Amino acid sequence: MSLLHPVDGPPLLTDQAVAMLRRDILTTRLGPGETVSESATAQRLGLGKAPVRAALARLAEEGLVVSVPRRGWVVSLVTIRDIHEVFDLRLLLEPEAARRAAGRVDGAALARLDAVCAAGYRPEDEESALAFLDANRAFHVAIADLSRNLRLTRMIGRLLDESTRMLVLGLRRRDRTGEMAHEHAALVKALAEGRAAEAAALMHDQVAASRDMVLAALTAPDAAIAV
Repeated sequence: MSLLHPVDGPPLLTDQAVAMLRRDILTTRLGPGETVSESATAQRLGLGKAPVRAALARLAEEGLVVSVPRRGWVVSLVTIRDIHEVFDLRLLLEPEAARRAAGRVDGAALARLDAVCAAGYRPEDEESALAFLDANRAFHVAIADLSRNLRLTRMIGRLLDESTRMLVLGLRRRDRTGEMAHEHAALVKALAEGRAAEAAALMHDQVAASRDMVLAALTAPDAAIAV
């Protein structure tokens, strides 16, 4: 047994388990409130219980799972407060990133990413859904990266990860991917032409529209949400 990792198991296996479980949670393969069995998860992922246990502990630090007495690990609920806090920060940071990115953008590269988003989110096709979410995140991170502030890019990337699960739950009730594709196209044009104020305003409107869609969907009576 390694003295450096006496409990967690091989770090690469733990990292692998973290990545797979985080994706399962963010895409709601593991839904809010669902119990996560260490032994069943280890078998499903083809890993040992030690790296799975260590991965769940790390995901608990991120707030994605919680330890509940006599139930073990449970996927955390999405709360109204979560939605407001995540989108409030996105509304503060992403318009500024877009303003700074204007005139620096490779419009062709962003357009290629946007084309993937435009393919739409099909809940019955898990792979297309994951491709859409990955492309949407990449689109927003690419704009943040053009702000040339690494900390800003990292913060936006983390917020996008947190909002992914909210978007999945919201899009299942209302598919606004067509609207998102139109919004992205307008934003790419403003960025490529260096219209900073317009790019910031468009980004603000896009993030606000996503927040409103999520709030409307997840406050429905049968939604998996906590106040």
